[in-house]
Amino acid sequence: MIKFKIKTKLSLGLGFLFAVIIGIGSVGANYIYTIARESKEILKDNYESVQYVRRMMQDLDASGADSGLFFKSFEANLKLQEDNLTESGEKEYTALVREELGRMKEKGITAEGVAALKKNLYKITDLNMQAILRKNDQAQVKADNVLTYMGAIGGICFLIVFTFIINFPGYIADPIRELTRGIKQISDKNYHQRLHFQSNDEFGELADAFNAMAEKLEQYENSNLARILFEKTRIETIINQMKDAIIGLNEKRVILFANLKATQLLGLQEQDLIGKYAPDVALHNDLMRLLLTNEPALKPVKIFADEKESYFTRESISIVSEEKSIGEVILLKNITAFQELDQAKTNFIATISHELKTPIASIKLSSKLLEDARVGDLNEEQRQLVGHIKGDSERLLKITAEVLNMAQVETGKIQLNFQTVEPKDIVDYAVDALKFQAEQKRLAMELELEEGLPAVNADLEKTAWVMVNLLSNAIRYSPEEGTIRLSVVKEKSTVRFSIRDSGKGIDPQYQDKIFDKFFRVPGSHQNGTGLGLAIAKEFMAAQNGEIGVMSKPGEGTTFYIQLPLA
Repeated sequence: MIKFKIKTKLSLGLGFLFAVIIGIGSVGANYIYTIARESKEILKDNYESVQYVRRMMQDLDASGADSGLFFKSFEANLKLQEDNLTESGEKEYTALVREELGRMKEKGITAEGVAALKKNLYKITDLNMQAILRKNDQAQVKADNVLTYMGAIGGICFLIVFTFIINFPGYIADPIRELTRGIKQISDKNYHQRLHFQSNDEFGELADAFNAMAEKLEQYENSNLARILFEKTRIETIINQMKDAIIGLNEKRVILFANLKATQLLGLQEQDLIGKYAPDVALHNDLMRLLLTNEPALKPVKIFADEKESYFTRESISIVSEEKSIGEVILLKNITAFQELDQAKTNFIATISHELKTPIASIKLSSKLLEDARVGDLNEEQRQLVGHIKGDSERLLKITAEVLNMAQVETGKIQLNFQTVEPKDIVDYAVDALKFQAEQKRLAMELELEEGLPAVNADLEKTAWVMVNLLSNAIRYSPEEGTIRLSVVKEKSTVRFSIRDSGKGIDPQYQDKIFDKFFRVPGSHQNGTGLGLAIAKEFMAAQNGEIGVMSKPGEGTTFYIQLPLA
């Protein structure tokens, strides 16, 4: 069997259409040429004879005026007519005209001679007119036949071309459609799909390659299926053996798996979770509703488990593949033991700090009494020692106070006394408390209070503590003879307090960490516990407020707090 390439078949198909067009054009051109030729013969053979006879008749009508001119013109037209004898009998009548013209030349022009010439000329005209009508009828019949033949040939060619147009594109499109369907089946992991093309061209080779690929994929799928199932079982076993609760969701939030610990904490059976839409489960389960929330878990989740109140941290891990989310895993890690240790540590620190506060205050008071001249005079060295004792006791008292505040924050027992507070009172309290320190460093304090500020709903003592802490930091980090700007403005439903120093600023890499406990900006060379800003953040959060920082190196730092309107 001859094997043709697709290109060859396309060339043959287009060549066939071209041949049909050339064939129809050739037949039509041949018939048109034949009709044109016969029409030309009619004009040459008969119409010209009629014209010659007409001119000779005109010469006869004008023969009486100038006989010499008559014989010359008539002789010329008769000569032309003698050269154009085409019809039967035309030669005889033309010969009679020649004889009559010869007699007229000998005897002169007579009425009988003119009548005889006209009679023969009429015979010639009648013969040619009958020939024109006869040939015209023949040409008409031939033209009708041409139309019939061309119609028949055109109809046959139309059927052939129409059949070709209908069937030939399918030869190309059908294999491509079949290949597309096969590829979709393979993409859906239907590796049993095969292509069957009954052709020996490139499509046949494509089908063989596709079938070989599908067979290899099917073999690979079958060889890996058992291993995949085994690995799936092993992973499920590992997840079930883990002490942390684990819940897996797909991108549509349908529960894919939940280990034994998760079902125990939720108080549901596995069949009540797997394959269920998680928000639907959350409608009747408070813990599931808490786990599905998008809010960050700031505090541990307290759940009654193992016959006691237990603490868990919630962590949500988004599963991303090719920059597209394909699911989510929720982890509940039991931190009860750590929580209990942290609680014991907090209570211990609070107790120790409270116990230290009294003796430190006594030391501070005693150092103050030693400085009093009424107790006795001190020499210069003794005054320096008392000054050191006084400074150390003040620093210890401040550290003890911050540790107590942090213990209060960690235990969640922040005592708040909400009241309607004028923003100016908060500012005045902070400025008065630190005015002496600012004057010692010759710092200028610029106050900008917007007129008509509304009152805020806050705890005056806690808010003032925060403002004093922020203003103290501004004084500490500003150079001598610098400027501190304190502004208060209304923003929507809050009042914003801003304190801007003239220090060297804070690097962007540290700005997210300065509110963490015990964090101090590297290179600051300042004494402190690193608890002040952490406590300030907790105090503001407890009052539904906000605290933040804006800073650029070399341009100073601005700390701000926002409090809701009363």
